[in-house]
Amino acid sequence: MLTVAVGSQNPVKVDAVRSVMGRLIGKVKVTPVKVDPKVPSQPIGVEQTLRGAINRASLALEKTGADLGVGIEAGLIEFPQTKTGYMDFQYCAITDREGWTTLGCGPGFEYPPHVIQAVFTRKIEVGVAMMELTGIKDLGRKQGAIGYLTHGVIPRKKLTEISVIMAMIPRINKQLYTTTNTPLKKKATQKKT
Repeated sequence: MLTVAVGSQNPVKVDAVRSVMGRLIGKVKVTPVKVDPKVPSQPIGVEQTLRGAINRASLALEKTGADLGVGIEAGLIEFPQTKTGYMDFQYCAITDREGWTTLGCGPGFEYPPHVIQAVFTRKIEVGVAMMELTGIKDLGRKQGAIGYLTHGVIPRKKLTEISVIMAMIPRINKQLYTTTNTPLKKKATQKKT
């Protein structure tokens, strides 16, 4: 049986990994592991967010010796065409004992301006700002901000599952990702006369 360590004790993340691995691989044992992702509690930018996901995956693997380590990190990514200038994206990193790390990302969404303003002026996490806005304690361990903002159409578990599936693509299509690098043939272009 494949063993999977998730670098988080958040039940939404753990359930999402269990669900995806069960569908793609079959029977798996999923273990939540408390780790320090070594990034700010509210990651800003691709670098911090991706680094948090990778650190979570590698530390979970290191602590347990599982077959796979999974790290999931959400962060605010600069997106100038939005009202607030930021969108939230969730990254997933999956690493194995051979050192192969695959990455995935879920769809992005924009928080209300009040939330982004609170994050930057009061230096708080989006989860705290969303709790203040909604009055729902531990929103991130339930439907998440995305569940609240989509009126339940997309709960956090579903958003998390998407990022995990994206990171699994190279693993479930290993033959496409481990062959020798052969350049794609360029199409001959004909000049119009």
